[in-house]
Amino acid sequence: MKKIIALNVNEIPYELAVEPNRSLADVLRYDLGLTGTKKGCGIGDCGVCTVLMGGKPVFSCLVLAVEAQDHDILTIEGVAKGPELHPIQKAFVEKGAIQCGFCTPGMVLNALALLNKNADPTEHDIRLALSGSLCRCTGYQKIVEAVKTAADMMKRSGIIEEEAE
Repeated sequence: MKKIIALNVNEIPYELAVEPNRSLADVLRYDLGLTGTKKGCGIGDCGVCTVLMGGKPVFSCLVLAVEAQDHDILTIEGVAKGPELHPIQKAFVEKGAIQCGFCTPGMVLNALALLNKNADPTEHDIRLALSGSLCRCTGYQKIVEAVKTAADMMKRSGIIEEEAE
C-alpha cells in the first residue's frame, strides 16, 4: 500500500505516493525525473547515487524514500543556481576531473558537503570525503585537484569563508 510523503528536493516541495520499500534513488530518477542521480551497484559501494540529505552525503540507493521525509534533499540538478555552473562543477571541468561523467554527480555532492564544513581541506581530507565514491576513468588525482581548486574559487567568490586559525 502506497504512502503519501512530502519531500523537499532542490528547494522544491513535492508530495508523492510511494511504496514503503521504494528507494530514494528510484523516486528521484523515475518519479521526479532527476536522472543526475545515477544507479550503480545498488548496495552503497560505488557512490554514484550520492545526494545530500540534510546537508550530509547519503547513498540514495540505501535510503527509503519514506525516510527522506522532513529532510532537505539536494541532487546534482540543484547544485548550480541558474545557468552558471557552481564553482565545484567549474573546477571539475577545468581540471579534467570528468571523463565519462557517471561518478561526477556523486563526487560533486561529496565535495560540496566537505567544502561546506571545511573551507580549506587537506589532500587527506578530500580523499577521505570522496572515499565512498568510485571512479573508473580518471583516477583520483584530478578529482582531488578539482576539489582543492573549487575551495579556492569558493573562498574568492565569498561562497565559503576560511576558518579562523
